[in-house]
Amino acid sequence: MTDLVIRPLVAGEENLFDSMPDPLPQLRQVGYADGVAGGGYRPETTWVALRDGRVVGRAAWLLPPGAVGAPWLDRFDLDAEPEVGAELLHAAHQALGGPGLYYAALPAHWRRRPEVRAVVEAPMAAARLAGLVERGERLRCSWAGTPLPASSRRYDFRSPVDATEVNALVARIDEPDVLTGVEIARVVSGVDLATDPLGWLGDGVQGWRVALDAGEPVGLVGTAGDACYPLLVYLGLLDEAARPELLVEAVRLLAAGGAREVIADVDARRVAVLAELERTGFRQLRTRVVFAPADQQE
Repeated sequence: MTDLVIRPLVAGEENLFDSMPDPLPQLRQVGYADGVAGGGYRPETTWVALRDGRVVGRAAWLLPPGAVGAPWLDRFDLDAEPEVGAELLHAAHQALGGPGLYYAALPAHWRRRPEVRAVVEAPMAAARLAGLVERGERLRCSWAGTPLPASSRRYDFRSPVDATEVNALVARIDEPDVLTGVEIARVVSGVDLATDPLGWLGDGVQGWRVALDAGEPVGLVGTAGDACYPLLVYLGLLDEAARPELLVEAVRLLAAGGAREVIADVDARRVAVLAELERTGFRQLRTRVVFAPADQQE
């Protein structure tokens, strides 16, 4: 076998990373050079495997500037056997202080697409060989102007009185339906979006709506119109029957502010939530499979 060279990049080698053809060009993601320019990708946390000078494996860990958490494996591509990828990850983990989270970004419906599975099976097998364990899957969905379902007029909607009301309602919701950007919130600011969304969004309540049934709160939604994309950040329910109209209200709120696209993330196991998003006009953009060290939860 030709000798394999595994090493981190050095400054100025962005073109070496990009010399490997993108195996999933249909994914919407930040280019490596742009990530370096923005400070999230760094040469010392980017590793490559080379055979005869050709990149056959590449791995880039991401940590936005000012983040309080550890970098996560954000890009991992492999044009070689899984053992090569595992060797690459082992070497990088040793240099970076141990394994961490790996968010494997994949096209929507990837399990039903043989051409995608042919690309992703090797890096995912390599991650397992390197000691990472699959912990779950999150779907990113997009609404892009589809007409919204009509309201039944069963529910009323209003802005929360203040941050205290938002926090009190969040405390009553066991598992939110939608959490968009939960990974970024945790790593950048150490915030659990499920229990402290205002810790990420700030104390302003203008992007929030409370759903009311006969005057009683039955749901809560929080949006962000000035992030990288207009986001449905948080949606939680005290009565699941309110889900359809609270979703519609959130999209209406963002669209009234000029949004032409709305992004929402949902756990793949939340089948009923995903079905309601699709009925509202959302379509899957991509999925993110979460891998973590065996002794660490996502």
